[in-house]
Formats: sequence, structure tokens, C-alpha cells
Amino acid sequence: MGNASSNIWAALRNSVFRRFWFATVISGSCIAAQSTATYWALNALGATTVLISVMATVSALPGALFTLPAGAIADIVDRKKILLTVQIWQASIVFGLAILWAAHLLNPYLILASTFLLSAGFAFSSPASSVAIAEMVSPEELAPAYTLGGLQMNLSGIVGPLLGGVLLPLIGVSFIFGASGLGFLLMFFAILQWKRVQSPSTLPLETFFESLTTAIRYVRYTAGIKVLLIRHALFSFFISITPSLIPVMALKEFHLQASSLGSIFTAMAIGSVLSGAFIIPWARAKYSPERITIGASVVMNLLAVLGGISIWTRYDYAGIPAKLCPSDPSLPPFLLFAALIGASWTVEASELWVASQRAMPDWARGRMNATTVMVAQGATALGGAVWGLAAQSFGVVPAFLGALGFSVLVDAIFRVVLVPALRMSIDFTQNLTFEPAQVAIFPRNLTPSRLPAPEDGPVLIIAEFHVRPASRSECIDLMRETRDIFLRNGASRWNLYEDLHEPNKFRMEVVVPSWKQHLLQRERLTKNEKEVIDKLRGLRIDPNPPEEWISLSVDREVLKKSVRATPVLPTA
Repeated sequence: MGNASSNIWAALRNSVFRRFWFATVISGSCIAAQSTATYWALNALGATTVLISVMATVSALPGALFTLPAGAIADIVDRKKILLTVQIWQASIVFGLAILWAAHLLNPYLILASTFLLSAGFAFSSPASSVAIAEMVSPEELAPAYTLGGLQMNLSGIVGPLLGGVLLPLIGVSFIFGASGLGFLLMFFAILQWKRVQSPSTLPLETFFESLTTAIRYVRYTAGIKVLLIRHALFSFFISITPSLIPVMALKEFHLQASSLGSIFTAMAIGSVLSGAFIIPWARAKYSPERITIGASVVMNLLAVLGGISIWTRYDYAGIPAKLCPSDPSLPPFLLFAALIGASWTVEASELWVASQRAMPDWARGRMNATTVMVAQGATALGGAVWGLAAQSFGVVPAFLGALGFSVLVDAIFRVVLVPALRMSIDFTQNLTFEPAQVAIFPRNLTPSRLPAPEDGPVLIIAEFHVRPASRSECIDLMRETRDIFLRNGASRWNLYEDLHEPNKFRMEVVVPSWKQHLLQRERLTKNEKEVIDKLRGLRIDPNPPEEWISLSVDREVLKKSVRATPVLPTA
């Protein structure tokens, strides 16, 4: 492990990232204080157990619905403008909440609706924000920067709930909502000062739907991305029990006041900060990402089960809760339990996120970040709904223990039974590189006057390969890799044919939707991908130069009964 990647503070030497990070700490603290005030307001307005627990679902649902389109937008629109627009959107909503509470017009359903709208803003800003961080820092600073991003949320999780708990009885809900709005404005001005450095490209931009389709295709034909998405989904589904049921347990079962509720969130955040500052750097210097996530998962499940059992002791055999006051001696162990859960949560989440960043090419980073967030938020929303309904039907503690027991069982089955077959380790991301290739996939000089327009297409690429019988198996294996390379980089169709007259003579056909997509595909080809194609070329035994063609469909001319003004193919 490199020293830069194990020292999480290295990214703060970057002045651009440092300013952005401190602004997010302050704004995030205001948001965390608002979250505490929101739960308190729901309880004060008489919200039921389901309404309080469903907050986790309402918060996560926009991520599942909007993040993928937001990622597509982040790859084709100026990300700075996206972030600035979202800050104004968020500030407007929380200022509106402050006014409604002061006017005694707020109710639980309006709070849930506003939470959905706020989360929609976060969903649209998340891909752009993740890519913005990648633009601000060097590759060596990337892992520390994303770890500091998680640390920022946890620092805010310490300061925000404490401020919310202390200030709620002093200044009221409206002022805390207003402070959150000021935090969004602070972020607005911090982002406004960021000067983007963009790499120039002579190629046309993709449209929204082209960008969205490319994201889906990249996930479908990239095995590593699918592994990471499965891991994010499982982690998010089970960890959603924490934000779903701990507030319910604190408010409905322990009847804690606002300051005590804030202390629970703070305890979780303290554990997260300590793990980010000490445990993660130590673990990264000694162990692989997969071993770190396994260790964190085991510790988290053991802690959760032990914590659930200890909470269960507060109930008699009939399941009737004991009447606890805020000064009950069981509160300190509860806070310790929350801190340890926060620490192990952060370790696993951080490793999964950093591994995901290493597995993404720059051209698709916004869309892949969006896909990751969408899957994670969708799993969180589903988990929040499941655990909330279980708590309403069977009680908070039985639902808590049942969910944790189920997570231990699934985790054991997943790691013991499925991992060897599916190769679900995330260690492969350590050796990935997306260095661009220096030459085209199939070099071919075309007369400038014959070049198609960007929207013309589809484009057909054909290559023939004649190999020795002894090389057939290797050729098929390389063809399998080549298929995924073309399809994830923009091709809509890939086919391989064998000549019936000459065994082991293959014809590969690749269809790309348009000339623009063909140019983009050539730009996206990495050095490693080109090496696979070159290895395939090296198997040829053709005595003459290999046959390769690139053709443009003229179906539009046939259907429209019109002829191109400048034909692509040379005239006789």
C-alpha cells in the first residue's frame, strides 16, 4: 500500500480540495442538526412509528429514482453549474420549512414531502460532487480525499446533532432549519470559487439518452462493476436498519429528549471519525480491501447482535417495554454500541466506495457513481421500509434482532458459498488502470471529405481472423474479452461468425449506433483493452494484411428515397 493512500490527511494539502472540504463540514453540520430537529418535530407532531421509520425510505428513494439520470447529466453538463443550482434548491426548501413551522402550518406529511425534495436535490448533486472531488485531486490523493469525504459526514454527524440537541430547546425548530439554509448558501459560495480545469475534447457530447444508454451498457458488460454493485446493495440493505430503527427506538421506546437523541447520532459519528482517523489508515497499510471489509462486516454483525440482545433485556417475557428515563444507566452502553456500529460501518463503506472509484474510467465516472448511489439508495429504501413495517408489526426490538440475525445468515452464505463461484472480492480494483490507448482500435485513414456527420449511422466494423487450429481456444477466449470491450465502450451489437469453407477463419462484426459513438468508442479504449485486441491480432496467420472494413449504413437514404450530398463511399 502506498503512503499517500494510507495517510488520509494528504488530500488537505491540496488547497482547492481543502476549501471545499471545510465548507462541506460546516454545511453538513447544519444539515445534521436539521435532521435531529426533523425527527424531534415529527415526534412532537404525533407521528406514528411507521412515519418516523419511513423517513429512511423517503430519504433514500430519490437516490434510487433520480441518481442515474443525474449521473448522465453530470457527464454532459457543467458539473459546477449543477452543484450551484442544487444549493439554491436546497436552501429554498429549508427556508420554506422554517417559515411553515413558525406559522404553525407544518405537519408530518409536509415534513416527509420536504425530505423527499431535499433528498432529490442530493441525488442530483451526488454524482457531480463525486466527480468534482476526482477533478480537484491527483490520483494519489483520490483515496484520502474520498475517506475525508466520509470523515466530513461523520464530523458533521458529531457537531450537528449536538448543536441540534442543545439549541432545540433554546432557539426552536425554525432557527435550526434556517441555519441549514445558510449552510447551503455557504456551499454555494465555496463552489462558486472553484476554477475547473477541463481536458479539451474535439469530439461531440453525447445526448442525455445516449449517456444513459451507455451507462446501462457499461454496467452490463463490465464484470467488476457488477461485483461492486452487488456488494453495495447487500451492505446498504442491511445497514439501513440503523437509520430506520435507532431513532424509533430512542423516541418511542426510550422516550429520549432532543439532546439525548442527538447524543446517539453523535456517538455513531464519533465512532466513524475515530475509524477514519486511525483504523482505516492502519488497516490499509496492512491488509487488502477485501480483508478489511470482511473484518468490518464480522465486527459489525457481532456488535449488532450483542447490542440487540442487551436491549432485549430491557423487555419482560411478554414483550412489554420497561419504562426508562433519560438518566437510565443503560444509556451509556447504548451510546457505546452506537459508536462501535458507526466505526465498523465507516470502515466497510469507505473501502467499498474507494474500490468503486478505482473501477471507473473518467469518461463514465459520473454515470457509474450515479449507478452506485442508485443501487445503494434503492437497497436502503427497501431495507428502511421492511424494517419499519416489521417494527410496527412485531415491535422494535424483535424486528431489530430478527433483521440482524438475517443479515448474519445472508452474510455467511454469501461469503462461504457464493464468493468462490462468483469471485466477489474487491481486491481486483487495486491493479486496474484506465490509461488511454494511443492509437485507434482499427486504424483506417479516411478522406476528410468522406467523413460522415456525427449523427450518421449505424457504423459497421468488420475484421477477419484466420488462426491455427491449436490457437482456436485462445482465440475464442480473447474474442469473449473483446466482445465485452466493444459493448461496454459504445457498441450496440457484436457478432462472431466462422467460415463454413475454412475452419478457424472468423469474421467479427461490430455495430455502433452512430459515427459520433464510433469516435467516442475509439477515445475510450484503454491501454489494457488495446493489448487484448493486439493479442487477438497476433494470432492471425493470414499471409496478406488483415482484412478490416468500416462501413456506414445507408438505410436512411433507402427509406427516405434521398441521396447524401456527400457520399461516404467513393464513386466509381
